[in-house]
Amino acid sequence: MDRALLHQTLVRHGEPPYRGRQVWAWLARGAGRYAEMTDLPATLRAALEQDVPLSTLALEHTAHASDGTVKALLRTTRGAPVEAVLMRYRDGRRSVCLSAQSGCPLTCTFCATGRMRFAGNLSADEIVDQALYFRRSGPVDHAVFMGMGEPMMNLDAVLEACTLLPDLGISHRRTAISTVGWIPGIERLTASGSSIRLALSLHAPEDALRSELMPVNERYPLADVLDACRAHYAARRRTVFIEYVMLAGVNDRYEQALALARLLSPREAFKVNLIPYNPTDSQYAGSGRDAIAAFRAALEARGVRVTVRLTRGREIAAACGQLAAGAAA
Repeated sequence: MDRALLHQTLVRHGEPPYRGRQVWAWLARGAGRYAEMTDLPATLRAALEQDVPLSTLALEHTAHASDGTVKALLRTTRGAPVEAVLMRYRDGRRSVCLSAQSGCPLTCTFCATGRMRFAGNLSADEIVDQALYFRRSGPVDHAVFMGMGEPMMNLDAVLEACTLLPDLGISHRRTAISTVGWIPGIERLTASGSSIRLALSLHAPEDALRSELMPVNERYPLADVLDACRAHYAARRRTVFIEYVMLAGVNDRYEQALALARLLSPREAFKVNLIPYNPTDSQYAGSGRDAIAAFRAALEARGVRVTVRLTRGREIAAACGQLAAGAAA
């Protein structure tokens, strides 16, 4: 919801400030219509219905995967496409994957979002409205900023959105912000004192390959990025997740696992999340199960904590690296 427009409308109708809090409380509980907001006067509900859209985003398309994942293609009022994803897990978790930008300006070569036309940052309201869209279909309890865009390039809006997510049931400790290594954002997140999780998209254990995969590495080299992550851990005592997409014959060799293990010290500061590659129109192929298992074993033998990400929504292009507003014109 456009909170500024809501405030202006309430003022124009001579309503007290608590009316805005009532509207927000209904939205955070999953209300999908003003008619549900029964503690508001009927005349006010009618006025809001006419003057204040319930969301800053318009739904254009949804896709449903057999594993329960749902992807929504939404558009801002200026026509920019945004994709968000709801992931359901067997343990009952309902996690939302949120976008901070429409498209992404950083052009990582394995990521479909980087091949979209970049349409700019999203507002805090537009970010929250992605979560509210899924909240209307049921509870949500986790959030990851791993959708479209680089969250650290829009950190003011991301952190503002995060102040509202707990009202939906998503605490800061159950929220993670993923970055390609945008150091100013990492440092600002550290200084904020927030308990939001930090995740680093690493994907290569040395600069030459990382720059080939992720051009941002030329601006913020690997050693400097890892130093910023270590500083974050030292200040917040919160494990930094290392995301590592497994690309066959590119970054999945045994010696590369050894190089990655050498980088990740102190051990308690990091946990590696190996990500099976999800097909896009790039030149890469995903590592096989045996290669992923061997890479994992090499890391674990050297004391590195490591898991393999459970892929969700691949069949509807909703998995990691696949968001590209494919249904958009």
